[in-house]
Amino acid sequence: MLQLVYVSTAAPGVSEREVQQILARSRANNARNLLTGLLYFDGLRFMQVLEGAPDRIEATYARITADPRHRALVVVSRRTIEAREFGNWAMAYGLSFGERQALGNKVSALVEGASPAVRGIFEGFLAARRAA
Repeated sequence: MLQLVYVSTAAPGVSEREVQQILARSRANNARNLLTGLLYFDGLRFMQVLEGAPDRIEATYARITADPRHRALVVVSRRTIEAREFGNWAMAYGLSFGERQALGNKVSALVEGASPAVRGIFEGFLAARRAA
């Protein structure tokens, strides 16, 4: 099984409504493709982890890179895993428009079962976003 973590910047003008549309489509696509993960959006940047069959992860990431709502995509981690670290969610989700502390606590709870390296990626990202 492959786990992929990436960060991207939202294109200018991406609204909360568009992010909700991304989330709805992601949940449907991920359920169909047996992918699980977590999507975090803080109003400026996305951070997402995807877990599942390597070919399906790569196809999903290719669609994301072609989506004009994402810019400056960076793969932070790509590794083989034996078991899902983010549960069986088709897509757990956090959206922060002014609720950074509560969302940070929620994301920290969601990544508790992740490997120390992946947990560190999310915690570092959250810390940087809190400081911004």
